[in-house]
Amino acid sequence: MSKMNKTALVTGGSKGIGYGVAKSLLKMGYKVAVTSRSLTSAEKAADKLSEYGEIIGLEADVRSYESQKTAVDKLMDKWGRLDVLIANAGIGNFGSVEDITIQEWKDTIDTNLSGVFYSIKAGVDALKKSEGYIITISSLAGTNFFAGGAAYNASKFGVTGFTQAVMLDLRDHGVKVSTIMPGSVSTYFNDHEPSEEDAWKIQSEDIGELVEDLLKMNPRTLPSKIEVRPSRPPKK
Repeated sequence: MSKMNKTALVTGGSKGIGYGVAKSLLKMGYKVAVTSRSLTSAEKAADKLSEYGEIIGLEADVRSYESQKTAVDKLMDKWGRLDVLIANAGIGNFGSVEDITIQEWKDTIDTNLSGVFYSIKAGVDALKKSEGYIITISSLAGTNFFAGGAAYNASKFGVTGFTQAVMLDLRDHGVKVSTIMPGSVSTYFNDHEPSEEDAWKIQSEDIGELVEDLLKMNPRTLPSKIEVRPSRPPKK
């Protein structure tokens, strides 16, 4: 089937890595739905990206399975199939175990880990039918722990392990599953404002190109876990 008839759902697609990945998918010919907790943000991103292909913006909260299922249902009602799921939405709450609040812990785990589960759970039946591809966005913090990273490390270690288990669960159904683990990326993550000083960092379009490479990989081959980092970080 031509890629022009294939579709993708990108969670957290209104900015940052999700936006860069959506742009790459559109350029490949995929029809794309981007989600955000804010319908205004999702539709604004879709409007900006519409020059590259067919795209819709949907309101969806990854912390709710019902919300994710509604987003998948809307995509299926519009296009009839789901071929690629990018589980990208995430937040960062940092602090020592002494300082991080119960709510910050809950928000981090609910968004970064449970949100990935809900997204995949909502889309798995459609992806099995299309023999599609699931790509989760973890982090180098999913294997490298650091002081002040109690909640974030826990969430991303969880995403890394969860994705590898899902890969084993679904490969006999023809569904490919990979996790991408970026280091420093120039995005709006955690209220950061990208600037020229971020030129050394991975750019969101770089992750988009990596997703494109994965989708073009020979079906017999699966890069299941990919670490990606800046090639020339500043010397400390």
